[in-house]
Amino acid sequence: MPVERQHNDSDNDNNHDDAFEVRLSAALHDAGDTFDADRGALVAGGSVRGRRLRLWRRTTVLGGTAGVALAGVGGALLVPWSGAPSERPPAAVSTNPHPTVSPTARAVTSDEMISTLERLLPEGKFGKAEGRGVDASEPLVAPYAQVVFDDGQGPGAVSVAVNRVLPGGYDARQAVRCPDKVYTPYDSCSTSRLPDASVVTVVKGYEYPDRRVDTKLWTANLVTPDGHHVSVSEWNAAAEKDAPISRVEPPLSAGQLKKLAAAQEWRGVVDAIPEDPRQTQEPPAAQEDGGAIRKTLTSLVPKGLKVVAHGSDDDAQFTYVVVDDGKGRSLVQINVQPDMSDVAGQLFGAGSETLADGTRVAERKQPGEKGGAGVVMWTVDTLRTDGFRVVVSAFNSGSQQSAATRTAPALTLKQLRAIALSPKWRS
Repeated sequence: MPVERQHNDSDNDNNHDDAFEVRLSAALHDAGDTFDADRGALVAGGSVRGRRLRLWRRTTVLGGTAGVALAGVGGALLVPWSGAPSERPPAAVSTNPHPTVSPTARAVTSDEMISTLERLLPEGKFGKAEGRGVDASEPLVAPYAQVVFDDGQGPGAVSVAVNRVLPGGYDARQAVRCPDKVYTPYDSCSTSRLPDASVVTVVKGYEYPDRRVDTKLWTANLVTPDGHHVSVSEWNAAAEKDAPISRVEPPLSAGQLKKLAAAQEWRGVVDAIPEDPRQTQEPPAAQEDGGAIRKTLTSLVPKGLKVVAHGSDDDAQFTYVVVDDGKGRSLVQINVQPDMSDVAGQLFGAGSETLADGTRVAERKQPGEKGGAGVVMWTVDTLRTDGFRVVVSAFNSGSQQSAATRTAPALTLKQLRAIALSPKWRS
């Protein structure tokens, strides 16, 4: 789920290759497990968020940066409103679930998307082009284009995907937010405001969070005041995965990435995408952040452990803290989710227990999911009789992508169990 983090931003390259969760940018190839994730693997990782996890939360961006859920190059890209009604905030639900096409909207073909991308790139050679236009028969599929571009210094894949987001809404904010380095290592991230009040964020990161292959992934995400979202990605290889590194850095500089994302041509494509009435009903501040559960988690951290870092995005169901007892950092992450009874059978199998009050509890010790050398993950998953779920995991490192800093997590399973079963979560 979109938390590899427990809210699995499914950066778990085994599932997603994982397929955090969707991305064209990085959002492009992450999408695989967003739609049909390996439930068993996710449950084992303690990161199941259930079908309620909104599709567009999936690591919507390069290697895990922020963005809007898309799908994969050569595959269907889902627009933000394509999730089931139960996956949207109540305010986003409408009695008219069907997107409507503006009478002034024009058709945009895949060839136009590709030719526009090529025309906006610097002089060079192009190859292996693919894309998708705006198709009225498939209104929930967003347009994109990708080409292999060679400026004389080696080929590199360049892609662009466009979409519509609610101005000031959750997806708009996430699209231009720098990713959390605890989950997404990167070299640099900068956010700037353009003269037309558009906001653009450029991230210089890597295709693989664990750096097992040093493929670089640089992205630019731009959101306009009118809700146009443009996501540009580039690699220093001819493909995002399974291609040898062909140049030192991706072909476009940070400035060129920003310029490509800001091109007016993409806004015309966004205007051609059918509008969905539900999207306009989400209040700009519809999402609350994870401050409340972070405060509760911090209060439940055992004595002797110092909280040295924390984070939560805008997610009211997920947070994390990094603790240190003087023997090395340890990441602790938690999800607090209502209405999870319908997946109880998938979450709690053989080996789980049922307490006197009916609460189900499962404890697991397993390897980390993100490739950090020697990282282990200890999890306690709990489900109350009304479907209220609290699942907490601890690691023997301050980040899943980095190597273990200690032999075991700073919290024992007994301590994790006490946190998960605390009555404080009901408040």
